Amino acid sequence: MTRIVTGELVTFGVTAEECLHVPNGAVVSGDDGRILWRGARQDLPEAYRAVPVDDFGDCLIMPGFIDAHIHFPQYRMLAAPGKDLLDWLTRFTFPEEARYGDAAYAAAAAEKFLDRLVSHGTTSAMVFSSVHKECASALFAAAARRQMTILTGKTMMDRDVPASVCDSAEAGARESEALYRQWHGKGRLRYVVSPRFAVTSTEAQLKVSGELLKSLPDALMQTHLSESIGEVVRIRSLYPNDTDYTDVYDRFGLLSERSVFAHGIHLSERECQRLSETRSVVAHCPTSNLFLGSGLMSMAHLRQGSRPVRLAIGTDVGGGSSYSMLSTLRAAYEVQMLTGYKPSAFELFHLATRGNASVLRLDEEIGALDAGKWADIAVIDPKATPVLASRQELSETLEDRLFALAILGDDRAIRATYIAGKKMHERKLA
Repeated sequence: MTRIVTGELVTFGVTAEECLHVPNGAVVSGDDGRILWRGARQDLPEAYRAVPVDDFGDCLIMPGFIDAHIHFPQYRMLAAPGKDLLDWLTRFTFPEEARYGDAAYAAAAAEKFLDRLVSHGTTSAMVFSSVHKECASALFAAAARRQMTILTGKTMMDRDVPASVCDSAEAGARESEALYRQWHGKGRLRYVVSPRFAVTSTEAQLKVSGELLKSLPDALMQTHLSESIGEVVRIRSLYPNDTDYTDVYDRFGLLSERSVFAHGIHLSERECQRLSETRSVVAHCPTSNLFLGSGLMSMAHLRQGSRPVRLAIGTDVGGGSSYSMLSTLRAAYEVQMLTGYKPSAFELFHLATRGNASVLRLDEEIGALDAGKWADIAVIDPKATPVLASRQELSETLEDRLFALAILGDDRAIRATYIAGKKMHERKLA
């Protein structure tokens, strides 16, 4: 039903500098789950004066967070202690993902996974599933019931992995296309061609991945790129005739404005140039990079003016150590400070909302509190904990308050989460 959410409204335009801030604001969502109106509460149109109101006082009313890189089958795996990326995959990840060939197990896990996202204020995500078609189907089905934007696809791996998580180039292509036909564009769901990375895909599988991306209208592609030094060395031995890691994907037609590459830590100037030319996207996953010791991704290096690479941000659970986009923003800030760049609070929050929506080709649907977009809303309490409350006593501006939330906030700061205008989570106050 039509409903009004009130509080301190904060939403972004195309750039981080275009911030709409309404101290006493209101967002009206309609029966179809889309935003009908937003603005100052005193300017609320007469037609909505009798509509039920959820009043959150001085809490921030913001667009729901969008996670550009996360792994559904790893939802239990946070803090699994691998020596490095490749050891972590072998010892923990592949055995855990093997469970997802069981449709009932995958279905039960999908409910927990999406509930966890929502409780952290995340309303949309680009997600890796497992190699099993049952896993992607379970996630799509659970998201459809919530009227939630989820982008996913079956993972494709046909080399150097256990038989329980291995497919073939032919089976991967066939099952991916079948899943696309079944789920893509159903409600708010989108299909993503998902070769895990060139370490676990043969040339035959990368070739069919490129063919799928070309042939499936509006599908996106996700994979991993240049996450760790060990991985980069492994790529050199597997693909000795390619110029570099990025060139492997480029040879098979996988660089495009529909392509999202997680990590991108150890990229050369040539690789950045090529990613920029093709409008490909790199998803920064700072908590994962720190936890696995993979390295420090430099936003300033990737955004260099002569050949800027488009950026996104993601939690990368379960390599990442938190589902919280607030915690992820803190890690991004700390990583960038170590690389010599100081991002603003506006830049960080824009990246996790309107910025991610744009690079995922969803900015007409989500990412901002604009009329016509889905009413996906995160209600954020800037004084959720005693530490935050004390810190906010010193805040003089909106950016002060946002910065404190990015550095000190976590799931406790998520007062409520709405998806398509429906309240899906509310934190009970003491």
